[in-house]
Amino acid sequence: MSGPGPRLRVNPIRCDGARYCAEIVPELIGLDEWGYPIVSSAQIDDPRLLRLAERAVSECPRVALQLARLRDRDR
Repeated sequence: MSGPGPRLRVNPIRCDGARYCAEIVPELIGLDEWGYPIVSSAQIDDPRLLRLAERAVSECPRVALQLARLRDRDR
């Protein structure tokens, strides 16, 4: 992958607060008072964190989490 690192995004409509994502990558995902994810808007440039973020995305039971790259016009 070239260019800036991806960022995590969560679809709050799909999320049911299973909390797996925050357990897998707490450096990027916190939880609100109801157990729903608060996702960091930072680019993920660290390879270790990127692997963990990819794992969190793949293990999300509601497919509510994704990795996305910002396009130039979205910055």
